[in-house]
Amino acid sequence: MPTWLHALDRHFPVRYLTLLGAAVAALAGGIAWFGFGRWPALAPAGAALLLLGVHDLQQARHAVLRNYPVIGHLRFLLEWIRPEIRQYFIDSDSEAVPFSRQQRSLVYQRSKGESDKRPFGSQLDMHQAGYEWINHSMQPSQLPSADFRVRIGGPRCSQPYAASLFNISAMSFGALSANAILALNGGARRGGFAHDTGEGSISAHHRVQGGDLVWEIGSGYFGCRDQAGRFDEGRFMIQARDPQVRLIELKLSQGAKPGHGGVLPGPKVTIEIADARGVPAGVDCVSPAAHSAFGTPVELLQFLDRLRTLSGGKPVGFKLCIGHPWEWFAIAKAMRETQLLPDFIVVDGAEGGTGAAPLEFTDHVGAPLQEGLRLVHNTLVGLNLRQHIRIGCSGKIVSAFDIARALALGADWCNSARGFMFALGCIQAQHCHTGACPTGVATQDPARARALVVPSKIERVASFHHETLAALRELVQAAGLRQPGDIRPQHIMRRQADQQVRSLETLLPTVAPGALLAAERGEADWPLHVFARYWAQATPHSFQPLLDGSAQFGATRQVGAAAAAGDGGGAGGEAQRLLQCAGVDLADRRG
Repeated sequence: MPTWLHALDRHFPVRYLTLLGAAVAALAGGIAWFGFGRWPALAPAGAALLLLGVHDLQQARHAVLRNYPVIGHLRFLLEWIRPEIRQYFIDSDSEAVPFSRQQRSLVYQRSKGESDKRPFGSQLDMHQAGYEWINHSMQPSQLPSADFRVRIGGPRCSQPYAASLFNISAMSFGALSANAILALNGGARRGGFAHDTGEGSISAHHRVQGGDLVWEIGSGYFGCRDQAGRFDEGRFMIQARDPQVRLIELKLSQGAKPGHGGVLPGPKVTIEIADARGVPAGVDCVSPAAHSAFGTPVELLQFLDRLRTLSGGKPVGFKLCIGHPWEWFAIAKAMRETQLLPDFIVVDGAEGGTGAAPLEFTDHVGAPLQEGLRLVHNTLVGLNLRQHIRIGCSGKIVSAFDIARALALGADWCNSARGFMFALGCIQAQHCHTGACPTGVATQDPARARALVVPSKIERVASFHHETLAALRELVQAAGLRQPGDIRPQHIMRRQADQQVRSLETLLPTVAPGALLAAERGEADWPLHVFARYWAQATPHSFQPLLDGSAQFGATRQVGAAAAAGDGGGAGGEAQRLLQCAGVDLADRRG
């Protein structure tokens, strides 16, 4: 900054020049208007800016505006459009925030029926750690169709469902606009795949097009609750026995914010939303963090069996994002003890998330899809239950390779939420929680939702589904396999940080059938560390770990001894980690 400008800034801060300019404009405009009849707009504009500047100096909320009257508003304007500036001008095609331009372009092209071919080779760094590929065969196969199906429904199910390998994941009416729901369900009907309602239940808009529905029931029991918010059998039966409902999914947790409830503020609870959820309009709509209809793993399975009976024998299952391993193991033990098996389990990865959540939950709570899916698959295989239970999964799945990798890890089918939002026209503006969606997808503003033209978006949703499964067919053929279900961990390769290339089979070991049963009997070692560490803590009669007071006291003494010796590892470190996993607050105990 020049010397003269420094001197000026000492006597009259440069940051106030905008305010001075507004005053000059107001004065000059007034003279020009009243004296010469010219520039009539200058005086009001200058006066408005002057009043704004005076207000900025006096307000107490924003320090930036007190120091930079008028011009400080540019900071908030630029911050408001920062995601769009970054998305369109700064990010590379392969940088994911959370989806890369390349991923979104793939969805846009497939949904519009345009060519998804790429010239001039890959834009990815194939030598970067984490790069993955599927091995191809020198003798590719030929598959007659890309209409891949999986049968969902166990022995206790009288109305099994032949589901597509690729379906719409859970997104509620209320989070999405009425037009978005209409288009998604219409696309599902046209393409012959399923549409998950989300925990907001079945709205009138889900009924219009007649597409297959997966009715998701959360802890608020929306659509099947009494006035106190408890589960209501009669209301459940009315909804569940509708032919359009093909699967019933009980949501235990979701990847976006596992272990976290939610509140839809009263002003956002419109008459339509209230009617769908069975709550009063204009009143805060609370979704608790935990279910009230059951309190133990055994009670969970009994509740699921009750839902199956009440629905008339339709497939019933649950969705979860893996958290404490012993809680999942407790459910698995309850399955073996009661022989009440869910027809399906949907594993939601922590990388998923159309719903708004606190940053800590978005970034640091819940297991990613790879680890969660593999644990569920291996547990069921180790108990000889896998053949009786189908596994679905969701979490940042938009391409055929994403589906192939999930199948290799143990999934029977995949769901996608944001992929189908892109098919509707979502541009990843990330205003979903504000209601100011620029494309009319995630909003309840009728004027904004009007931008989403339902008939054309139905075509795009169906096209995206069809083209993605067509691409999956080509991948399966290239690998020389006969069906997508033949994809195994040994078919997917991943580059490590040390530049070694390993298959998912070696990175994520597979548990042998019956291995957990053999380990329980003492006939074999525990197949993986997670089972050796947590299996004994799980009980089918509680979600809490089996660690009684004496065990806690003994472990705490070990931690104290280790701390006194300055030892952060060994037995003391192990005991400390054990206490933390069990939920023991060491700070409180030491105090």
